[in-house]
Amino acid sequence: MSQTTTAHPYESVVVSHEMTILIGRGPFEAAAVPQDAIGVVYGFGAITASATVSLIGSGQVPDLMDEDLDATRIVLLVAPTAIARIDGHVVPDTESRAHYHLPTELRAIALALRDCDRTGEAGDIYRAAKGIELLCETWALVDACALAPLAGDSGLSRADSVRILAVRQMIDDRWNEKLSLERIAAQCGLNREKLTRGFREMFGCSIAEAIVERRLTEASRMLLTTDLPVSSIGYENGYLNNASFARAFGRRFGVTPSDFRAQRLAA
Repeated sequence: MSQTTTAHPYESVVVSHEMTILIGRGPFEAAAVPQDAIGVVYGFGAITASATVSLIGSGQVPDLMDEDLDATRIVLLVAPTAIARIDGHVVPDTESRAHYHLPTELRAIALALRDCDRTGEAGDIYRAAKGIELLCETWALVDACALAPLAGDSGLSRADSVRILAVRQMIDDRWNEKLSLERIAAQCGLNREKLTRGFREMFGCSIAEAIVERRLTEASRMLLTTDLPVSSIGYENGYLNNASFARAFGRRFGVTPSDFRAQRLAA
């Protein structure tokens, strides 16, 4: 069930034909790779705060297997079919690499897996169980969009990234309120400059753009699922008059709200 290499030391536990656990620096030569596997990588820097989790698309897994890093890491190679069975809806794009801060609840499981000193069959069973637990708990956070993305070379700390992630959640939950930049900054505990820069680096858009996108997405849903007048839907989504709602909706969807409703319902 497990193997240890000598040229490039790493431990390998084959949980099933759909999942392999690798622990070591790499490269991971001769490791069993499930068909179309994605990679979930847990890395640990010199300090605990630098721990990360990365989602690697299947097209990037061969490069992952060839990497030789200075620090020990945990790599879960998982077939998409296994992700589907744990109610996972988000699967990385084939060529993608997404990097996140490793939250405390996942770090404890990952460290227990990395530092396991049990040997033989008992060690294999323990690592397999911890690997499955780690995958399930990670994917629950992935599906809930609850992982704080790393913001490239911006220098954002994990605490600041978590605050900005909370801002995104605030927008998703309170899109129909008047969310000024000053109000958001005060509630998340960041100054305006760090908030606006960090939000764009993490999500690729401004706070204002994220609010507009959220409101228009909700408006499009209401157009298709309710009989409310267009003007009422616009008002409920933060637009004070029908003209401003129609302009914003047209820029986003290419048609007026009325035409959007008619086209979709007629399809």
